[in-house]
Amino acid sequence: MAQKLQIGHNGMGPRTVHSVPDSVTVQQVNEPHDSTGGTVADLVRRAAAARPEHPALRWHERQLTWAELDREVDAVAAGLRALELPADAHPARVAVALPNVAEFAVALFAVLRAGLVAVPVNPGYTTREVGHILRDSGAAALIGTGHTVTSATETGAELRTFPLKDMPRGEWTADVSVSPADLAVLLYTSGSAGAPKGAMLTHRALLANHAQLAGIDPPPVTGDDTVLLAVPLFHAYGLNSGLIAVAYHAATGVLVERFDPGESLDLIERHRVTVVAGVPTMYVAWSLMGERLAPAFAAVRTAVCGAAPLDASTARRFAEGAGRQVHVGYGLTETAPVLTSTLASETAKVGSIGRPIPGVGLRLIQSDGEPITIDGPLEEPDEDEYAPNTPGTDPGEIVVRGANLFTGYWPDGREGPGEDGWWATGDVAYADADGDLFLVDRLGELILVSGFNVYPHEVEQVLDGHPAVREAAVLGVAHPYTGQAVKAFVVREPGTSVDADELTAYAERNLARFKCPTAVEFVDELPHSATGKVRKAALRD
Repeated sequence: MAQKLQIGHNGMGPRTVHSVPDSVTVQQVNEPHDSTGGTVADLVRRAAAARPEHPALRWHERQLTWAELDREVDAVAAGLRALELPADAHPARVAVALPNVAEFAVALFAVLRAGLVAVPVNPGYTTREVGHILRDSGAAALIGTGHTVTSATETGAELRTFPLKDMPRGEWTADVSVSPADLAVLLYTSGSAGAPKGAMLTHRALLANHAQLAGIDPPPVTGDDTVLLAVPLFHAYGLNSGLIAVAYHAATGVLVERFDPGESLDLIERHRVTVVAGVPTMYVAWSLMGERLAPAFAAVRTAVCGAAPLDASTARRFAEGAGRQVHVGYGLTETAPVLTSTLASETAKVGSIGRPIPGVGLRLIQSDGEPITIDGPLEEPDEDEYAPNTPGTDPGEIVVRGANLFTGYWPDGREGPGEDGWWATGDVAYADADGDLFLVDRLGELILVSGFNVYPHEVEQVLDGHPAVREAAVLGVAHPYTGQAVKAFVVREPGTSVDADELTAYAERNLARFKCPTAVEFVDELPHSATGKVRKAALRD
């Protein structure tokens, strides 16, 4: 008789498999971890009390201790309170459009200490993009670069604007009551389908992700660490897994305003960085740095990659050059952001996104709403052994639950977790025989050719394997006979002259015919987001 497979993981010691009758359902079932209490607004104050002279942030040749950062946050929080910004059903929203500089940290924590809501904005956005976020969020104020202040003025939005050097300041006289359940930040998604939406993340959700990650043994970040802050702080990954993680642990952050492979390696080596959080484009660049890589990463104990898939060739090349493996994580803006990591796996497999971190529940669901099943019996596992005897699963949508989930999209909480706490991510993955997850694609990007599923990521991986291809992106396009067909956008390696026929023949040797591109368009470059994801909406346009 078949059995249901529930994979329980508390992050410590051996994992245990519990079997009950019925179909074989691949799940990761963990009771949600809550944070230890408090709010993100408390973190800098707490770090300053515990380690006043410990370095909080380093950038260029400057440094702020936790006590100094705390005083700066006090001054700007007092200035914001004195503005008496208008509010509606939520506290007033303050947009922060700054690069990775110390003033971003001051502005963010000041907004939260003042009992307001932070709206991080990409300072490289155009006037149109800035205007959408300001209008949608109803921001009452903006702290930003000269460019974003000008953009805000051009949009005609009614709000107070403050250039980076003119943040409002005052004398802090009394604490403001902030609850863990209060809205802390509005983080706007990249908008792969339609206009970007603001994910509502509470103080509790942001802190819960740190409590969950701390359940991994050993934890990714501790108070003894120096963390590279090179991922943009306006992004969920750079914000919560980077800056707020540093404050949560009262660690030290090294700010990187503009990523340059060589300069960043110098910083990592000079500051003896121990934790590196990066995106694929950074690891690609580092993996090509030759002999400079190993000495720079000599003190690094944890190197993690997120925000977009890391290709296997880069992962292997980096591991060989740095002498240490890069761990891969998966998550979304709406999940604050980490859901899974190879740090939570028995073995970090190349190409895998690992297993759910402690406190995150995960299921793989079929298109009809039923859990993924495997026909056939399973051997009864030993009581304390994590060893499911299964060949793996078909792809299914990732559905998750945990204290780190958002409360829905601004302003009314639409499309948030259900009453049972579960939320469908829109991402597709499969689990291998060990229970390790492998990301397949976005559900919305699935291509249906004559009723057969084509996952763009699979086709892209094959095309990327051609020596003349630097990068490829695949979309579904309308076709009169098959409903949809596969179209590839390809960036050639410099000095090569591969043509469409050659690439199509190469694909046919590695893919079923219905998965192969019927059209290939060569482009000089692909449009990328700030964290390295290909912006397929721009390709469609």
